[in-house]
Amino acid sequence: MYNRLTKYIITVLLALVTTSCDNFLSIEPADQLTSNAFWRDARDANAGVAAAYSQLEYSIDTWGFAEVKWPVEAYREDIVLLGADATNYPNWVELSTFTYTNGNSQVLEYWNNNYIGISFCNQILEKVPNIPAEKITEQERNQYIAEAHFLRAYYHLKLLLNFEEIIIRDTYIVNQDQLEKGNSTREETWNFIISDLKAATSLPASYDAENVGRATSGAANAYLGLCYLTMAYEQSNKKAEHLQQAVTHLDKVVGYTLEPNFISMFTGDNKNCKESIFELQFSMTTANGANYRTQFHKWMAASELGGWDEILPSEILLNAYKKEGKIATTGLYDSRFYETIFFNDPYYNDGSGKIFGKDYNDLFDREKPVFRKFLPNTAEGMKQNYSAINIPLMRYANVLLMKAEALNELGRTADAIPLINQVRAVHGDMPPITGTTQDAVRLQIEHERMIEFPLENWRWYDLRRWGKLESAMRAANRSNFSLAKHAFYPIPLVEVNSNKALTNN
Repeated sequence: MYNRLTKYIITVLLALVTTSCDNFLSIEPADQLTSNAFWRDARDANAGVAAAYSQLEYSIDTWGFAEVKWPVEAYREDIVLLGADATNYPNWVELSTFTYTNGNSQVLEYWNNNYIGISFCNQILEKVPNIPAEKITEQERNQYIAEAHFLRAYYHLKLLLNFEEIIIRDTYIVNQDQLEKGNSTREETWNFIISDLKAATSLPASYDAENVGRATSGAANAYLGLCYLTMAYEQSNKKAEHLQQAVTHLDKVVGYTLEPNFISMFTGDNKNCKESIFELQFSMTTANGANYRTQFHKWMAASELGGWDEILPSEILLNAYKKEGKIATTGLYDSRFYETIFFNDPYYNDGSGKIFGKDYNDLFDREKPVFRKFLPNTAEGMKQNYSAINIPLMRYANVLLMKAEALNELGRTADAIPLINQVRAVHGDMPPITGTTQDAVRLQIEHERMIEFPLENWRWYDLRRWGKLESAMRAANRSNFSLAKHAFYPIPLVEVNSNKALTNN
């Protein structure tokens, strides 16, 4: 997070890392800031929380941010293809072709980053309760502890969505003996994540401008809804119970509305808007050595737009947008199509300069669809070496569609339909759906999620939840895919070799 929360990240990271699981020296130099000497007051606690936020999605790395999250999460999806430059990186290609092993470097970075974040959270949960009462208010103490619970849950959740079994790290590691810990069952890990998220529901519903971006009670409830929805499919004997819990928590996500200007949420022009529930924060500021900007826009953009050509939309995705035809109130396809992808269409090639000005008018006369989402909204922005586009991690549209899914699976189809129609109308300028049966609405939800969230990387988890990974991979001609081997990533080889307590990996 930027603003007040991020002023101390570099100093704090140095302090926290000196006593991380990679450093087992017992001697603490008197002239250096260490963990034991750091946690003195509310200022230190707030800075420690900032460090825990800094690990979100590998965003602390200007270069590696895009090169870890999107290859690991998106390249395996049926709705994207590798761009020309991406084929120069074998460790990326392996993720798309399902030829990776447990030695893949990007998977290792993904694993390590989330566990570093967990370590920072555990330090907060251990140290902040012991700060003297005269140095911190109880309101501050409770908030920082609740934020640590939220972030620890988030990091464990990202791991559990990508690895079949993970290690629950619930204590701050100070010696090597503590590293030897086995993997837990999925049910045990889900219960741990849910416990942390419930502890985070005490967070404020919103913050002032100086603290925007911090986790809220709305974020905690939204992710509880996601957890229970996913568990409903994994634990069929408790499906109805988990679905009802999902609805209960999603009902508590209040105070948000859909953003009519869909594309503005992904260009840096409308940060932390009324639809944003939890959002990864970036800034172009470089004051005092700050670095909260990335080269994400270059990674995401095609070469024709001045990018590096790393990721492209697939024909499967294009066909999904075209599926219902030009029935939007605009007389065109679903508006999300035009705001997610640049493609050869009169809408873009009418001479009015809709693609970054007049220099781009004839850019897509050729047949090469490319992503528009997550690019700056101007040619000048595309030419900049850096960008500071926020990444929505949880949007209200997701809450509405998850709630619709849970309601429909509970047999409350009539209650689900208005939620779907709300997203269609506001984001897609689309008419209400016509299907009214549970099966028809289920298929419509699958369609809406496919076209609502490209590049937000929900597709893989959706397909796995619905039991449709195999059929989707066949349709995408991903012939190397094996459900048994590739539904989850393997625990990285480095962890396997260093942690003898792991089993079944």
